[in-house]
Amino acid sequence: SSKTFWTTTGMFPQELIIGFPQCVKISKVAIQCYLVRTLRIERSTSKDPVGFEQCIEKDLQHTEGQLQMEEFPLPEFQATYLRFIIKSAFDHFVSVHRVMAEGT
Repeated sequence: SSKTFWTTTGMFPQELIIGFPQCVKISKVAIQCYLVRTLRIERSTSKDPVGFEQCIEKDLQHTEGQLQMEEFPLPEFQATYLRFIIKSAFDHFVSVHRVMAEGT
């Protein structure tokens, strides 16, 4: 829902795991967040959310008073779970408003 968001509890790193009903092919991931400084995205192809491997890590640009909107074009890869790790932030608390994954 565009009316809800996930917020951190104030210490870093923080993580958010998204699971798919089955293993899917993903070509792009996009995120809308606020005050995130360093973000890492990992994937797992396991039946359970274990055995993650790093896909990308990026320092995001600070956008005062606006949501950060980042797209990560990724080579076609498979994932059952995506883990978003917020390693650092521009403030004590950050928020994630939307996560989108494109693929089949």
